[in-house]
Amino acid sequence: MYKASELELNKLLSLALEKNASDLHLKVGEPPLIRVDSQLLRLDSYQVLSNEMIADLASVVMSPGQAEVFKKQQDIDLSYSYKNSIRFRINVYTQKGSMGMALRLIPNHIKTLEEIGLPPILREFIKLKQGLVLVVGPTGHGKSTALASMLDEINHQRAEHILTIEDPIEYLYTPDKSVFTQREVFVDTPSFAQALKSALREDVNIVNVGEMRDLESVQACVTLAETGHLIFATMHTNDCAQSIDRIVDVFNSGQQNQIRAQLASVLSGIISLRLLPKVGGGRIPAYEIMFSNFAVKNAIRENRSYEIQNIIHTSIEEGMVPLDKTLALLAKQGLVELEVAKSYAQDQDYFVSMVS
Repeated sequence: MYKASELELNKLLSLALEKNASDLHLKVGEPPLIRVDSQLLRLDSYQVLSNEMIADLASVVMSPGQAEVFKKQQDIDLSYSYKNSIRFRINVYTQKGSMGMALRLIPNHIKTLEEIGLPPILREFIKLKQGLVLVVGPTGHGKSTALASMLDEINHQRAEHILTIEDPIEYLYTPDKSVFTQREVFVDTPSFAQALKSALREDVNIVNVGEMRDLESVQACVTLAETGHLIFATMHTNDCAQSIDRIVDVFNSGQQNQIRAQLASVLSGIISLRLLPKVGGGRIPAYEIMFSNFAVKNAIRENRSYEIQNIIHTSIEEGMVPLDKTLALLAKQGLVELEVAKSYAQDQDYFVSMVS
Protein backbone atom coordinates (compact mmCIF):
# COMPACT_ATOMS: atom_id res chain seq x y z
CA MET A 1 0.00 0.00 0.00
CA TYR A 2 1.22 3.48 -0.87
CA LYS A 3 0.92 6.08 1.87
CA ALA A 4 -0.75 9.38 1.03
CA SER A 5 2.52 11.35 0.77
CA GLU A 6 3.98 8.79 -1.66
CA LEU A 7 0.87 8.94 -3.83
CA GLU A 8 1.10 12.73 -3.83
CA LEU A 9 4.79 12.70 -4.80
CA ASN A 10 4.12 10.21 -7.61
CA LYS A 11 1.29 12.44 -8.82
CA LEU A 12 3.68 15.39 -9.02
CA LEU A 13 6.37 13.35 -10.78
CA SER A 14 3.82 12.04 -13.28
CA LEU A 15 2.69 15.61 -13.97
CA ALA A 16 6.29 16.75 -14.52
CA LEU A 17 6.88 13.88 -16.96
CA GLU A 18 3.69 14.70 -18.87
CA LYS A 19 4.91 18.29 -19.31
CA ASN A 20 8.34 17.04 -20.50
CA ALA A 21 10.03 18.88 -17.63
CA SER A 22 13.70 18.46 -16.75
CA ASP A 23 13.24 19.68 -13.15
CA LEU A 24 10.58 19.94 -10.47
CA HIS A 25 10.86 22.51 -7.65
CA LEU A 26 8.90 22.39 -4.40
CA LYS A 27 9.01 25.56 -2.27
CA VAL A 28 6.91 26.76 0.66
CA GLY A 29 4.38 29.43 -0.33
CA GLU A 30 4.47 28.49 -4.03
CA PRO A 31 2.69 25.92 -6.15
CA PRO A 32 5.07 23.35 -7.68
CA LEU A 33 7.34 24.75 -10.40
CA ILE A 34 8.72 22.86 -13.39
CA ARG A 35 11.52 23.69 -15.80
CA VAL A 36 10.73 23.10 -19.47
CA ASP A 37 13.32 24.07 -22.11
CA SER A 38 15.19 26.20 -19.54
CA GLN A 39 12.03 28.14 -18.57
CA LEU A 40 10.53 27.92 -15.06
CA LEU A 41 6.73 27.49 -15.07
CA ARG A 42 4.33 27.55 -12.12
CA LEU A 43 1.73 24.80 -11.92
CA ASP A 44 -1.00 27.22 -10.86
CA SER A 45 -3.68 24.53 -10.99
CA TYR A 46 -1.93 22.86 -8.03
CA GLN A 47 -2.27 24.07 -4.44
CA VAL A 48 0.32 26.29 -2.74
CA LEU A 49 2.76 24.13 -0.77
CA SER A 50 3.21 24.31 3.00
CA ASN A 51 6.23 23.27 5.03
CA GLU A 52 4.31 20.26 6.36
CA MET A 53 3.44 19.10 2.85
CA ILE A 54 7.06 19.31 1.69
CA ALA A 55 8.27 17.54 4.85
CA ASP A 56 5.82 14.70 4.11
CA LEU A 57 7.02 14.46 0.51
CA ALA A 58 10.68 14.51 1.61
CA SER A 59 9.98 11.64 4.04
CA VAL A 60 9.15 9.46 1.03
CA VAL A 61 12.58 9.82 -0.56
CA MET A 62 14.80 9.90 2.56
CA SER A 63 15.83 6.83 4.54
CA PRO A 64 16.10 7.21 8.35
CA GLY A 65 19.87 7.57 7.99
CA GLN A 66 19.52 10.22 5.30
CA ALA A 67 16.96 12.05 7.45
CA GLU A 68 19.56 12.20 10.23
CA VAL A 69 22.18 13.61 7.83
CA PHE A 70 19.65 16.20 6.63
CA LYS A 71 18.86 17.18 10.22
CA LYS A 72 22.56 17.82 10.91
CA GLN A 73 23.64 19.59 7.72
CA GLN A 74 20.32 21.06 6.50
CA ASP A 75 20.63 19.65 2.97
CA ILE A 76 21.24 16.31 1.31
CA ASP A 77 21.60 14.85 -2.20
CA LEU A 78 19.90 11.56 -3.02
CA SER A 79 18.12 9.67 -5.78
CA TYR A 80 14.63 8.25 -6.12
CA SER A 81 13.16 5.66 -8.50
CA TYR A 82 9.66 6.29 -9.78
CA LYS A 83 7.80 3.22 -11.07
CA ASN A 84 11.09 1.31 -10.62
CA SER A 85 12.51 2.66 -13.87
CA ILE A 86 12.44 6.48 -13.94
CA ARG A 87 15.08 8.03 -11.72
CA PHE A 88 15.30 11.48 -10.19
CA ARG A 89 18.28 13.21 -8.60
CA ILE A 90 17.00 15.10 -5.58
CA ASN A 91 18.33 17.82 -3.30
CA VAL A 92 16.40 18.41 -0.08
CA TYR A 93 17.35 21.69 1.59
CA THR A 94 16.22 24.39 3.99
CA GLN A 95 15.68 28.07 3.21
CA LYS A 96 14.30 30.73 5.54
CA GLY A 97 13.63 27.99 8.08
CA SER A 98 11.46 25.95 5.69
CA MET A 99 12.10 22.83 3.64
CA GLY A 100 12.48 22.76 -0.12
CA MET A 101 13.14 20.13 -2.76
CA ALA A 102 14.70 20.22 -6.22
CA LEU A 103 14.17 17.11 -8.36
CA ARG A 104 15.92 16.49 -11.67
CA LEU A 105 14.88 13.81 -14.13
CA ILE A 106 17.61 11.34 -15.07
CA PRO A 107 16.79 9.77 -18.45
CA ASN A 108 16.78 5.97 -18.29
CA HIS A 109 18.22 5.68 -21.80
CA ILE A 110 21.88 6.60 -22.21
CA LYS A 111 22.13 8.45 -25.50
CA THR A 112 25.06 8.41 -27.93
CA LEU A 113 27.25 11.47 -28.51
CA GLU A 114 25.39 12.16 -31.75
CA GLU A 115 22.01 11.93 -30.02
CA ILE A 116 22.98 14.57 -27.46
CA GLY A 117 24.55 16.82 -30.10
CA LEU A 118 28.23 16.40 -29.24
CA PRO A 119 30.96 16.00 -31.89
CA PRO A 120 32.70 12.72 -32.88
CA ILE A 121 36.09 14.24 -31.92
CA LEU A 122 35.22 13.41 -28.29
CA ARG A 123 35.84 9.75 -29.16
CA GLU A 124 39.54 10.60 -29.00
CA PHE A 125 39.09 10.71 -25.22
CA ILE A 126 37.24 7.38 -25.26
CA LYS A 127 40.22 5.71 -26.96
CA LEU A 128 42.60 6.65 -24.13
CA LYS A 129 43.90 4.01 -21.73
CA GLN A 130 45.16 6.44 -19.10
CA GLY A 131 45.15 10.13 -18.22
CA LEU A 132 42.75 12.72 -16.79
CA VAL A 133 39.78 14.07 -18.75
CA LEU A 134 37.70 16.89 -17.24
CA VAL A 135 34.12 17.71 -18.18
CA VAL A 136 33.27 21.17 -16.86
CA GLY A 137 30.46 23.70 -16.89
CA PRO A 138 27.69 25.15 -14.74
CA THR A 139 25.22 22.94 -12.90
CA GLY A 140 22.57 21.46 -15.18
CA HIS A 141 24.45 21.92 -18.45
CA GLY A 142 24.92 18.29 -19.47
CA LYS A 143 28.16 17.18 -17.81
CA SER A 144 26.74 13.93 -16.38
CA THR A 145 24.90 13.14 -19.61
CA ALA A 146 28.06 13.59 -21.70
CA LEU A 147 30.11 11.41 -19.36
CA ALA A 148 27.44 8.70 -19.33
CA SER A 149 27.47 8.64 -23.13
CA MET A 150 31.27 8.31 -23.25
CA LEU A 151 31.41 5.60 -20.58
CA ASP A 152 28.62 3.60 -22.21
CA GLU A 153 30.46 3.74 -25.53
CA ILE A 154 33.54 2.29 -23.84
CA ASN A 155 31.23 -0.35 -22.33
CA HIS A 156 30.18 -1.48 -25.83
CA GLN A 157 33.71 -1.41 -27.27
CA ARG A 158 36.14 -3.04 -24.85
CA ALA A 159 36.42 -5.03 -21.63
CA GLU A 160 37.24 -2.68 -18.74
CA HIS A 161 36.41 -2.44 -15.04
CA ILE A 162 34.72 0.96 -14.75
CA LEU A 163 34.22 2.49 -11.31
CA THR A 164 31.83 5.42 -10.85
CA ILE A 165 31.84 7.50 -7.65
CA GLU A 166 28.75 9.67 -7.49
CA ASP A 167 26.69 11.83 -5.13
CA PRO A 168 24.09 10.50 -5.80
CA ILE A 169 24.22 7.71 -8.42
CA GLU A 170 22.52 9.01 -11.56
CA TYR A 171 22.69 6.83 -14.66
CA LEU A 172 22.49 3.05 -14.23
CA TYR A 173 24.68 1.13 -16.69
CA THR A 174 23.90 -2.24 -18.27
CA PRO A 175 27.20 -4.15 -18.56
CA ASP A 176 28.15 -5.26 -22.07
CA LYS A 177 31.87 -5.82 -22.67
CA SER A 178 32.80 -3.87 -19.53
CA VAL A 179 31.82 -4.37 -15.91
CA PHE A 180 30.63 -1.49 -13.70
CA THR A 181 31.01 -0.79 -10.00
CA GLN A 182 28.87 2.17 -8.91
CA ARG A 183 29.47 3.67 -5.46
CA GLU A 184 27.32 6.38 -3.91
CA VAL A 185 28.90 8.86 -1.51
CA PHE A 186 27.38 8.62 2.01
CA VAL A 187 25.76 5.30 1.10
CA ASP A 188 28.63 3.09 -0.12
CA THR A 189 31.56 5.29 0.91
CA PRO A 190 32.01 8.26 3.29
CA SER A 191 33.59 10.55 0.68
CA PHE A 192 34.91 10.91 -2.88
CA ALA A 193 38.46 10.95 -1.50
CA GLN A 194 38.00 7.66 0.40
CA ALA A 195 36.47 5.91 -2.61
CA LEU A 196 39.32 7.15 -4.82
CA LYS A 197 41.92 5.80 -2.39
CA SER A 198 40.16 2.44 -2.33
CA ALA A 199 40.10 2.35 -6.15
CA LEU A 200 43.81 1.54 -6.17
CA ARG A 201 42.96 -1.80 -4.51
CA GLU A 202 39.92 -2.64 -6.62
CA ASP A 203 41.61 -3.52 -9.93
CA VAL A 204 39.83 -0.78 -11.89
CA ASN A 205 40.80 0.54 -15.31
CA ILE A 206 38.56 3.60 -15.58
CA VAL A 207 37.20 5.86 -12.84
CA ASN A 208 34.36 8.36 -13.23
CA VAL A 209 34.42 10.91 -10.41
CA GLY A 210 31.13 12.75 -9.93
CA GLU A 211 32.95 15.88 -8.83
CA MET A 212 36.51 16.94 -7.94
CA ARG A 213 35.57 19.21 -5.08
CA ASP A 214 38.45 19.38 -2.58
CA LEU A 215 42.18 18.93 -2.07
CA GLU A 216 41.94 15.23 -1.22
CA SER A 217 39.82 14.28 -4.24
CA VAL A 218 42.04 16.30 -6.62
CA GLN A 219 45.19 14.65 -5.24
CA ALA A 220 43.63 11.20 -5.52
CA CYS A 221 42.51 11.77 -9.14
CA VAL A 222 45.97 12.95 -10.18
CA THR A 223 47.61 10.01 -8.41
CA LEU A 224 45.29 7.50 -10.10
CA ALA A 225 46.01 9.07 -13.50
CA GLU A 226 49.76 8.86 -12.79
CA THR A 227 49.45 5.16 -11.92
CA GLY A 228 48.01 4.22 -15.32
CA HIS A 229 44.27 4.72 -14.88
CA LEU A 230 41.89 6.68 -17.10
CA ILE A 231 40.04 9.23 -14.96
CA PHE A 232 36.94 11.17 -16.01
CA ALA A 233 35.89 13.91 -13.59
CA THR A 234 33.55 16.88 -13.50
CA MET A 235 34.08 20.38 -12.14
CA HIS A 236 31.78 23.38 -11.79
CA THR A 237 33.97 25.79 -13.73
CA ASN A 238 33.26 27.95 -16.78
CA ASP A 239 36.07 27.12 -19.19
CA CYS A 240 39.31 25.21 -19.68
CA ALA A 241 41.65 27.86 -18.29
CA GLN A 242 39.55 28.40 -15.17
CA SER A 243 39.46 24.64 -14.57
CA ILE A 244 43.25 24.46 -14.49
CA ASP A 245 43.44 27.44 -12.13
CA ARG A 246 40.81 25.91 -9.82
CA ILE A 247 42.80 22.68 -9.49
CA VAL A 248 46.04 24.51 -8.73
CA ASP A 249 44.34 26.89 -6.29
CA VAL A 250 43.15 24.12 -3.94
CA PHE A 251 46.82 23.54 -3.03
CA ASN A 252 48.85 25.85 -0.81
CA SER A 253 51.47 28.04 -2.47
CA GLY A 254 54.33 25.66 -1.57
CA GLN A 255 52.67 22.79 -3.45
CA GLN A 256 51.45 24.62 -6.53
CA ASN A 257 54.56 24.19 -8.70
CA GLN A 258 54.45 20.45 -8.01
CA ILE A 259 50.77 20.09 -8.92
CA ARG A 260 51.30 22.13 -12.09
CA ALA A 261 54.02 19.68 -13.15
CA GLN A 262 51.83 16.69 -12.31
CA LEU A 263 48.77 18.15 -14.04
CA ALA A 264 50.77 18.97 -17.17
CA SER A 265 51.88 15.33 -17.23
CA VAL A 266 48.50 13.61 -16.72
CA LEU A 267 45.87 15.97 -18.17
CA SER A 268 44.57 14.63 -21.49
CA GLY A 269 41.95 17.28 -22.18
CA ILE A 270 38.98 19.34 -21.03
CA ILE A 271 35.44 19.54 -22.39
CA SER A 272 33.43 22.62 -21.36
CA LEU A 273 29.65 22.46 -21.92
CA ARG A 274 26.71 24.85 -22.09
CA LEU A 275 23.09 23.87 -22.80
CA LEU A 276 21.18 26.57 -24.69
CA PRO A 277 17.44 26.85 -25.39
CA LYS A 278 16.85 25.65 -28.92
CA VAL A 279 14.62 27.48 -31.40
CA GLY A 280 11.38 25.52 -31.53
CA GLY A 281 11.86 23.85 -28.14
CA GLY A 282 14.37 21.66 -26.36
CA ARG A 283 17.99 22.41 -25.58
CA ILE A 284 21.19 22.07 -27.58
CA PRO A 285 24.82 21.98 -26.42
CA ALA A 286 27.60 24.42 -27.17
CA TYR A 287 31.07 23.23 -26.26
CA GLU A 288 34.74 24.09 -25.89
CA ILE A 289 37.23 21.27 -26.42
CA MET A 290 40.88 21.37 -25.41
CA PHE A 291 43.41 18.62 -26.00
CA SER A 292 46.57 18.68 -23.93
CA ASN A 293 49.25 19.29 -26.58
CA PHE A 294 52.81 20.54 -26.09
CA ALA A 295 51.73 24.19 -25.87
CA VAL A 296 49.03 23.44 -23.29
CA LYS A 297 51.43 21.39 -21.15
CA ASN A 298 53.96 24.23 -21.19
CA ALA A 299 51.31 26.80 -20.27
CA ILE A 300 50.19 24.69 -17.30
CA ARG A 301 53.72 23.93 -16.12
CA GLU A 302 54.86 27.57 -16.37
CA ASN A 303 51.75 29.10 -14.73
CA ARG A 304 50.52 30.71 -17.95
CA SER A 305 46.94 29.42 -18.00
CA TYR A 306 45.84 32.79 -19.40
CA GLU A 307 47.31 31.58 -22.73
CA ILE A 308 45.00 28.54 -22.92
CA GLN A 309 42.18 30.32 -24.76
CA ASN A 310 44.57 31.53 -27.44
CA ILE A 311 46.09 28.05 -27.77
CA ILE A 312 42.62 26.61 -28.38
CA HIS A 313 41.94 29.23 -31.06
CA THR A 314 45.23 28.50 -32.84
CA SER A 315 44.90 24.69 -32.58
CA ILE A 316 41.62 24.15 -34.41
CA GLU A 317 43.38 21.91 -36.97
CA GLU A 318 44.32 19.58 -34.08
CA GLY A 319 40.65 19.17 -33.19
CA MET A 320 40.37 21.87 -30.53
CA VAL A 321 37.15 23.89 -30.55
CA PRO A 322 36.62 27.38 -29.05
CA LEU A 323 33.26 27.84 -27.31
CA ASP A 324 32.54 31.03 -29.26
CA LYS A 325 32.93 29.18 -32.56
CA THR A 326 30.22 26.63 -31.67
CA LEU A 327 27.98 29.42 -30.36
CA ALA A 328 28.36 31.33 -33.64
CA LEU A 329 27.65 28.20 -35.68
CA LEU A 330 24.47 27.47 -33.73
CA ALA A 331 23.31 31.06 -34.30
CA LYS A 332 24.15 31.00 -38.03
CA GLN A 333 22.27 27.72 -38.46
CA GLY A 334 19.21 29.23 -36.80
CA LEU A 335 19.26 26.64 -34.03
CA VAL A 336 19.71 29.23 -31.27
CA GLU A 337 18.57 32.85 -31.13
CA LEU A 338 21.45 35.22 -31.88
CA GLU A 339 21.11 37.18 -28.63
CA VAL A 340 20.95 33.98 -26.59
CA ALA A 341 24.15 32.65 -28.18
CA LYS A 342 25.84 36.03 -27.75
CA SER A 343 25.01 36.07 -24.02
CA TYR A 344 27.16 32.94 -23.56
CA ALA A 345 30.11 34.19 -25.64
CA GLN A 346 33.49 34.68 -23.95
CA ASP A 347 34.85 37.13 -26.55
CA GLN A 348 32.01 39.24 -27.93
CA ASP A 349 34.07 40.67 -30.81
CA TYR A 350 35.27 37.25 -31.94
CA PHE A 351 31.73 35.87 -31.70
CA VAL A 352 30.33 38.71 -33.83
CA SER A 353 33.09 38.26 -36.41
CA MET A 354 32.34 34.52 -36.63
CA VAL A 355 28.61 35.13 -37.09
CA SER A 356 29.10 37.79 -39.78
